[in-house]
Amino acid sequence: MNKPLAKRQREALDRLAARPESEIDYSDIPLLSDEQLASAFRPKSKQLVAVRLDRDVLTWLKQYGSGYSTRINAILRAAMTARRSA
Repeated sequence: MNKPLAKRQREALDRLAARPESEIDYSDIPLLSDEQLASAFRPKSKQLVAVRLDRDVLTWLKQYGSGYSTRINAILRAAMTARRSA
């Protein structure tokens, strides 16, 4: 999930970042409405909670790098979405 980029991937991103914006073709990207733009940047409400996890579960979550609480949220959201659609 937080796997570091390979050297060739970093180099490709560096080449893209060095290109002037005038060379970027945005013609295939649809325009967003003001409402879509506003909702994209609206902060999501988060609730701080304390959770007790088994040590091996926490170790597994942390092995992918920092951001394990975000990872927990993503896993729980996927489970919630799957359950709702079932």
